[in-house]
Amino acid sequence: MTIAHPETAIEAHATLPLITLTRDFAATPAQLVRAHLDPELFVRWIGPDRLTTRLELWEPRRGGGYRYVQTDTYGSEYAFFGSFHDIGETRLVQTFTFEGFPDGVSLDTMLIEDLGDGRSRLHTTSLVDSIEGRDMMLASGMESGVNEGYAKLDKLLADGAL
Repeated sequence: MTIAHPETAIEAHATLPLITLTRDFAATPAQLVRAHLDPELFVRWIGPDRLTTRLELWEPRRGGGYRYVQTDTYGSEYAFFGSFHDIGETRLVQTFTFEGFPDGVSLDTMLIEDLGDGRSRLHTTSLVDSIEGRDMMLASGMESGVNEGYAKLDKLLADGAL
């Protein structure tokens, strides 16, 4: 299964509990790593437009943890948490869990390919524990959250915030 967006490809592996995302950015690998690790930047772009984000824990280092809460206009909250496992110049590895489904842990690996001329391609692979869990993640509104979040990141990059 592939979900196409003009700028993001979201693919579910046919026989494995994997989701891959691929997107190009007008950014260097260092800018993309910073966008994922700097707390002030992260809260400005992560997730769908209808939600605001606050960090409750943010320790972007090997072995560090994170927890953030997103709130909609009605006051409903959606919390996410995980651990940072590896932080490199072109690679980030972390776990990701939605508190509303605490058994659904994914292992996310982000690889950043330098395309030259200030452009990079972000490859993210999310490994979950089952095909059913993968399909639940895809059906959760992930597509809009990813695409709207990355559009906000594109704007931050264009505005020189990174």
